[in-house]
Amino acid sequence: MPELTYTQATIEAFREEMRHDPKVFHLCGGLGPLASLVPEFGEERVRVCPISESAYVGAAVGAAGAGFRPIVSPGMMTFAFTAMDQIVNQMAKIHYMFGGQTPFPIVFRASIGAGRAAAAQHSQSPHPLFINIAGLKVLMPSTPYDAKGLMKSAIRDNNPVVVLEDQMLGADSLTQEVPGDEYLIPIGTADIKRKGTDVTIIAISKMVQRALEAADTLAAEGISAEVIDPRTLVPMDKDTLRASVQKTGHLVVVDEACLTGSAAAEISAMVVEDPQTFRALKSPPVRVCAPDVPMPYAPIMEQYCIPNADRILEAVRETLS
Repeated sequence: MPELTYTQATIEAFREEMRHDPKVFHLCGGLGPLASLVPEFGEERVRVCPISESAYVGAAVGAAGAGFRPIVSPGMMTFAFTAMDQIVNQMAKIHYMFGGQTPFPIVFRASIGAGRAAAAQHSQSPHPLFINIAGLKVLMPSTPYDAKGLMKSAIRDNNPVVVLEDQMLGADSLTQEVPGDEYLIPIGTADIKRKGTDVTIIAISKMVQRALEAADTLAAEGISAEVIDPRTLVPMDKDTLRASVQKTGHLVVVDEACLTGSAAAEISAMVVEDPQTFRALKSPPVRVCAPDVPMPYAPIMEQYCIPNADRILEAVRETLS
């Protein structure tokens, strides 16, 4: 199997699905890596749009209702905030408002996250906003393998799907063996990245890599950490997450979003509201998140705000103590 980066795996998903279904096409604010698709599929199916996110997200909603499967790529999520009316009031609700008479298969993908000293506007992790909007599925793959398999499933899904890709996963040299043969990862299935017995660490997007680093250190100390990647926040694989906590009795949730109203808060609530899982807990869940501040531009302050392996280790030791 070839070794692919996160971005390469995503492009391969696009290539395969565009060959599979001629109604799949792109609307984007700029080509970037999508340029490699133009020679095969042409500028009609990989279309660079004027810089008006509200216009081309709205066009995608109309195209989906007409039987196409648009993929909308505005680049950074920051840019797409100008299209929140189309995303929240139209894309998320139109299937329901039409009484289910027609599907609206739209993939909306954008980059999030900090780590490049790009200042507050371009270093946000706003995924908690989208998990609160009924009608959207929300995917956050953390590896090249997951990125390809989940993207293919998203494109084939008959509902609007938001795929949020941490910009550092695309920028880092992270590679992984990715099958060239057909495979899909079902939406709504978590993945146990590392099995363990003493503490459950649930980590989102690139925080999975930081959690695995922490798990290596804990193993040297005789602590067995189970690291789980939810992969999809909506729908969420509650059974897998709760089963792990029932086994270990301890929970740490790692999320790069700000602490208040984070996905980590939702996961913690989901765990403790289940009577069986609540009874299994030996200590309160601990959240490791960014502080409730705009992301600083200064690299040293930015790194202070982004959760890292040391903060995860501190949280695990706290819950185990």
